[in-house]
Amino acid sequence: MIVKTPAIICANRAHGEHGAIVRAMTPELGLVAGYVRGAKSRTMRPVLIAANEVMAEYRFRVEGQLPGMAVEPIKSRAPLFAEALAASALEWVTALTASALPEAHPYPAIYAALDGVVSAVEMAPSARRWAGAIGAYERLVMRSLGYGGEMQAMADDWNAVLATLQLNGVYLARHILADRKADILVARERMVARLKRAVA
Repeated sequence: MIVKTPAIICANRAHGEHGAIVRAMTPELGLVAGYVRGAKSRTMRPVLIAANEVMAEYRFRVEGQLPGMAVEPIKSRAPLFAEALAASALEWVTALTASALPEAHPYPAIYAALDGVVSAVEMAPSARRWAGAIGAYERLVMRSLGYGGEMQAMADDWNAVLATLQLNGVYLARHILADRKADILVARERMVARLKRAVA
């Protein structure tokens, strides 16, 4: 079976001499991993950067087997990685998506929200305009996985945004990412620290 779909790159891990296992969030299939041949080539490396929007073609052969994956670039977010705060935000939301969500479960609302957060980081003139979206995205992921349903909606006040991010961090560490690699939460701590410095 061949499926072609828009996707947002969330994780990229080298596999073999030339390839990589790429995990991407799609609107209808959810989070899907695929093997990309030639992922280490000069032309493919910039395409497979986290937060890039691509057209992904998955070739499913046998159920339970990693599908082959081909990608065509739609929108590159590579220039954002030149700015430390934007880079840390994109690294965090894509790492959260790749680490927290089960594969091949459709989460159309999460896909739309991830696309919205990435676009906000790209388009907003300052972090004050997108930090609240990060907190809201974290809460959506937690609610979709059965946690954090009692938490209040995001506020516009900067102190309230930081308080929400702090509370989210507790829930994420305790429930969502408790059995995941510590470096995922380190990425979040780096983003929050940079946000605090940016508005100090």
